[in-house]
Amino acid sequence: MIKNIKEKFIGATGSISGAASVMGSWQICHSLCLGLIALLGIIGITVTGMPLLFLTKVAVPLWTIAVLLLIVTIIVYVQRKCISRNLIIFNAGLILAGTPFQSVQKFSIYFWVIGGLIAALGVFWYVKDKINGEKC
Repeated sequence: MIKNIKEKFIGATGSISGAASVMGSWQICHSLCLGLIALLGIIGITVTGMPLLFLTKVAVPLWTIAVLLLIVTIIVYVQRKCISRNLIIFNAGLILAGTPFQSVQKFSIYFWVIGGLIAALGVFWYVKDKINGEKC
């Protein structure tokens, strides 16, 4: 029972890592903001500006947390082999795609493509393992 809880906690840590990396991306923050404005417009509330602009100020810390959580997840994977390799690959792709640093923004399309391909590879291997009936 305790082992199962530990495995679920470690899996959740990996998922949080991937989610934090995506939230660290300016494009995602921008899309969320536009979606919020559209949703508020549908119910009759008019908003000017970007109500979620504050997320751009925390993009780098969120991305850094995602990288640190990914490192912890990889260390646990190497020691215990109890985490899905495909989940780690997927999260690494999301973190690469969500690189938020202004100094590398001119290369952001490459980060998106390479990170997206890595994440897609993780999904592909996950589906392939499920079809073949493998557990981990």
